[in-house]
Amino acid sequence: MKKSYRAVRMERHHKRFGSGGLNLVSLMDIFTILVFFLLVNSSTVQQLPSSKAVKLPESTAQQLPEETVIVLVNNDQILVQGRVIALVENVLQSEDVIIPELLKEMKIQSANSWAGLTPEEVAEDEGLDVTVMGDKKIPYKLLRKILSTLSQANYTNISMAVMKRGANKDKAAG
Repeated sequence: MKKSYRAVRMERHHKRFGSGGLNLVSLMDIFTILVFFLLVNSSTVQQLPSSKAVKLPESTAQQLPEETVIVLVNNDQILVQGRVIALVENVLQSEDVIIPELLKEMKIQSANSWAGLTPEEVAEDEGLDVTVMGDKKIPYKLLRKILSTLSQANYTNISMAVMKRGANKDKAAG
């Protein structure tokens, strides 16, 4: 069977130029922009460091954590920004209301946070922010000593870290 003139012409054209392919340049540009968008927007989520030694109490709080100095308290140690400051056993045996090691470290931390400010700006500020991540089974006596020490070191905006209660637990409780 003889091919039409048009079919012969199209066959010759396809041999010369090949068939139309998928243009990947535009697709790669779109994915690059998408990756950058996701990287920029994923960094805005504030997350507290996790520790397997600390079981946080549960709460229905909706406020997200801010980036502050973190005091982590488990059954054995008191840590500031991941560094061991004092042992819980020694703190509980002491009769002092203030924990001297913690006070010293918090003053160092506050000096670091005041570093770029003028004395007028320091005077205007009501106090510094701190987040306490305490195991839900630590004694109240220990927590009271920690809070007293923090307020002594001019950390007046104290936040307690909690785990957000799940939706299915809310339904079971309600």
